[in-house]
Amino acid sequence: MKTLIRHAQVVLPHETASVSVLVENGKIAAIDAAAHTTADEIVDARGLHLIPGVIDDQVHFREPGLTHKEDLYTASRACAKGGVTTFLEMPNTNPTTTSVAALHDKLALAASKCLVNYGFYIGATTTNVAELAHAHRTPGIKIFIGSSTGNMLVDEQAALEAIFAETTLPICAHCEDETTVRENSAKFAGTTNVADHSKIRDHRAAVIATKRAIDLAHRHNHRFHVLHVSTADEVPLLADHRKLITAEACPHHLLFSIDDYARLGTLVQMNPSLKTKDDCRGLWQGLQDGLIQVIATDHAPHTLEEKQKPYSPDHGGSPSGLPAVENSLALMLNEVNQGRCTLQQVVHWMCDAPARVWDIVDKGRIAVGYDADLVLVDLQKTAEVRNETQETKSRWTPWHGVTLTGWPVRTWVMGQEVFRDGQIHANIRGSEARFDHARGGYWST
Repeated sequence: MKTLIRHAQVVLPHETASVSVLVENGKIAAIDAAAHTTADEIVDARGLHLIPGVIDDQVHFREPGLTHKEDLYTASRACAKGGVTTFLEMPNTNPTTTSVAALHDKLALAASKCLVNYGFYIGATTTNVAELAHAHRTPGIKIFIGSSTGNMLVDEQAALEAIFAETTLPICAHCEDETTVRENSAKFAGTTNVADHSKIRDHRAAVIATKRAIDLAHRHNHRFHVLHVSTADEVPLLADHRKLITAEACPHHLLFSIDDYARLGTLVQMNPSLKTKDDCRGLWQGLQDGLIQVIATDHAPHTLEEKQKPYSPDHGGSPSGLPAVENSLALMLNEVNQGRCTLQQVVHWMCDAPARVWDIVDKGRIAVGYDADLVLVDLQKTAEVRNETQETKSRWTPWHGVTLTGWPVRTWVMGQEVFRDGQIHANIRGSEARFDHARGGYWST
């Protein structure tokens, strides 16, 4: 089937132009200003912008083992609605994705359930370097240099040295210094004030761990991606990238601060924690300056009942994490409308850059020969975010009640329409993302 999208403002790699895009056999077959080509379906996209599908390189979709919170089907529905056409999912499920066999099991599960394209990281432990060294069909290795949800902490220096020295896949990490977090937790033992979460997981914890990981990457000449940068103090550390270091920021760290605990409480408890408004400004500046390359969600849903438990620095209280994948693009389009950034920048941060960081084949751009993962966005559409309309299984969002201007209205995955004007086509299935790590990552392309 051929689909011709006409009259849109198309965000191309180096310009935005009024051209037609022809989709055939899941690929972008032609980009033609004249648009004389015939097609099975002609889409009149007048007044809309056509962008590449968003690639969210950090999500937690909870399957297997925690499917009362989320699963691959419900999460991929949320992706389709939000204009996310490819996701890369983290390994802290139950069981964890810490072996090649577990990775392949997850890929097989996704093939039967996911409405959008998918990939899965393999997780590091203190003892699985051999598995990491032989893994493929994955974007890379995830390390928890600091504990978060699950029990995958790798804090011993010898184990970290071995992972960086004896593997070749790109590495990403959750960077919070475990010693600092534990010392701070002891100081606030017994607290039920969620604002103390940002004092326990403080600036120092983030900076120490990020410095440690970057040092490992430099010494071992190993590509490394800093997940969810949360402090302005980390941004200067990213300048000396040596063609090895990339980084990302999340919507919650860009748009929320410690001031929001008073309003939202444990709903905005996450790891790394919220920081100050100055940190928010520092992260935005890092994006503008090119020191932070990617925006990703760290979508980490829990049930509303779980999130409404009293805060405790020990296990058993409210868990950290929030759902974001179906609202992330709209949140950033709203920032475009407010003049904080341009649509071209959003496309770079959410589409092109993650494809380059993780060497994803044929994704992230509107170009001939690339996969037809496409999103029509209406920069003028205004709508309110509501809990009851969320596709995520958790059915809540910290942005409930917020009115945003700029929304995805139509999504194609490999040329197949999966979302249109509020309706999800649940019979569509995405494809396994392909990685060519010989490309060398963000700084080589």
